[in-house]
Amino acid sequence: MKENPNPLSFQARINPDDFLPASAQEKESLVVMRESVSFWKDGLRRLLKNKVAMVSLVVVVIIMIFAFIVPSFYPYTYKEQIRGSENLAPMQYSEEELERMDAGEKVFPHVMGTDKLGRDYAIRVMMGARISLVVGLVAAVIIFIIGSAFGSIAAFFGGWVDIFMMRLVDIMYTIPDILLIVLLSFALKDPLEKLSMTPGFGWIQVLGANLISIFIVFALLYWGGMARMVRSQILTLKESEYVTAARALGASNVRIIKKHLLTNCIGTLIVTTTLQIPSSIFTESFLSFLGLGVAVPMPSLGSLAGEAINGLNTYPYLLFIPAVTISLIILSFNLLGDGLRDAFDPKMKN
Repeated sequence: MKENPNPLSFQARINPDDFLPASAQEKESLVVMRESVSFWKDGLRRLLKNKVAMVSLVVVVIIMIFAFIVPSFYPYTYKEQIRGSENLAPMQYSEEELERMDAGEKVFPHVMGTDKLGRDYAIRVMMGARISLVVGLVAAVIIFIIGSAFGSIAAFFGGWVDIFMMRLVDIMYTIPDILLIVLLSFALKDPLEKLSMTPGFGWIQVLGANLISIFIVFALLYWGGMARMVRSQILTLKESEYVTAARALGASNVRIIKKHLLTNCIGTLIVTTTLQIPSSIFTESFLSFLGLGVAVPMPSLGSLAGEAINGLNTYPYLLFIPAVTISLIILSFNLLGDGLRDAFDPKMKN
């Protein structure tokens, strides 16, 4: 009779059933890792799940279509004065237009009414939204380029370079921007008028010295926040192993900053730039409200609100329409920026 093996022996601990092939259910239970995705794909997936951000994106797209595409097909222009159509209410026709309609002619309605000079208000709101969006996007690009370059250089080299550049940013915050815009507007008025007469520079006369001075002030003053943000990111990344490896391989400082440091914080840069757009739009609208925006007759949402403030009791819709448009644009970009931050900022991930 065969004796039982020693319970402490190796043979006693072997169970043949442990060597059977795993079933499909057991294999699925062992899969605990999700599909490997890239940074951009993961961020896009998180963004698509954010309903508020997606609704804001749809609103931004609709406003851009309203500002950039619809004016091409609209039957009126922003500076066209229609005689006898002054101060019409929304969807109202003048007597002359009613006579033309009685004669069988088709007349496009004034969807948002007209202003005191008989100009269709809808097309002026469209062009005002276009100016605000262009200012916001151009200012965001200017701030992105200058701020990211300035902040990355200060953080990468450190030492007295960092101290000097950051103190320069501190001094920059003490300069009153509105005063600088007024001074630049007067200083640039004559040179820009002469330059606008040169072939190829006619767009200067359309924008005017005030708006160009706003762009210059954005380039001089408003990139400080971006520079500080980039500096904090680069200070963390410049001690990483891949930066040390790039230096060991002989990569230049410019290549390390551009290809390794800024590339690895591009998600944060995009979020910050997106949040800068509504801030720039608000600044332009405020300055245009004060009369420091685009040149007449080119409208801006801020200038439309400024012109309508005197007739608030009589024609309140002339102020209500551009004010709501400004609020809608700023709110949509802010919510979209928050959604991008939640999607692409690693610190916000669960």
